[in-house]
Amino acid sequence: MRTLLLSTAAVWLLALVSGCSHDAAADREPPAHVVEAPDPSVVAVEHGEQVARAKATERLLPNELRVTGVVVPDVARTVHVTSLGAGRLLELRVRLGDQVEKGQLLLTIRSPDLTAAIADYRKALADQRLSERALRRARDLFRNRALALKDLQQAENDAEKDAIDVEAARERIVLLGGDPDGLSPVIEVRAPIAGTIVEQNVAHGEAVKSLDSSSALLTLADLSRVWVLCDVYENNLADVHEGDRAEVRLNAYPDVPLAGTVGDIARVLDPATRTAKVRIELDNAQGLLRPGMFATARFESQVVTPHVVAPASAVLRLQDRSWVFRVEGPGRFRRTEVQAGRVLPDGAQEILAGLAPGDEVALDALALVGTASRT
Repeated sequence: MRTLLLSTAAVWLLALVSGCSHDAAADREPPAHVVEAPDPSVVAVEHGEQVARAKATERLLPNELRVTGVVVPDVARTVHVTSLGAGRLLELRVRLGDQVEKGQLLLTIRSPDLTAAIADYRKALADQRLSERALRRARDLFRNRALALKDLQQAENDAEKDAIDVEAARERIVLLGGDPDGLSPVIEVRAPIAGTIVEQNVAHGEAVKSLDSSSALLTLADLSRVWVLCDVYENNLADVHEGDRAEVRLNAYPDVPLAGTVGDIARVLDPATRTAKVRIELDNAQGLLRPGMFATARFESQVVTPHVVAPASAVLRLQDRSWVFRVEGPGRFRRTEVQAGRVLPDGAQEILAGLAPGDEVALDALALVGTASRT
């Protein structure tokens, strides 16, 4: 009986051990199989040895800077038309934007100042005629020994003073814009130079104030040569020098490059924007440049420095970013972001960052993308 009980206990023990072992094996997970995801920056193509390649090289090139600017008249070719005599505007023969010739009549003014000057001139002429008659009479008396020498000298002095007064009155009429040989209280204001009316501050019937209390009536500018004023940040001033060449493109005519020269760099910075005014001087024989136009200027320094270049076809422009495909191995090309600069006349493109001299890239980035998408 005792033997039977021991056998039964042993069977139950074996069953319990077998159940525990089975549960542990069922709870154990299978080992994980790790698969590396492909690098999205790497492009693999079949027969990669057939893909044309090129190496980035280093060239000595002038530094380049691009800024914005605005067209303004040349100050040396700009004249403010004014009137020294106050009065009322009788006639305005030109208006803003008109092209005028030198000596052309611009406007007429009836001036009380000129009227007063004419009166003084006539009085001086009357005094001069009287003093000349007195001088002739004094000379006759002196020749007949009927007049003392001192009285003759006094008559000569009076005649000389009256002549000076006549000349001064005559000059005042001329200065006010009148004509001493055709006395009239109307001032005729004529164009001092040939050019364009770029500012107008007067209209028909208005009162014209004296010169010291009013602005210019008209502003006349010769636009055959103009300026483009650009704002250059202080960090870039080292790349701009007087005499440097500059290429200007107008927003109105982006496909028409205009050649100019840096004429001046301001000695003082604008404290608000931390920029200095750079002046580009341009010929404007065709009349494309008009005051107020916006422009983009590209400066080229006179000093050359090393720059990395690569074929322009190797640079792919995508989503406002530039990329090249650098060779990483047989049939493997890594897409690399670069900072692209100007395109040179021979088809090479400046690489400001992202490539070093000697780096090998796919010659035709667009064709490589197409080939990779089909494989």
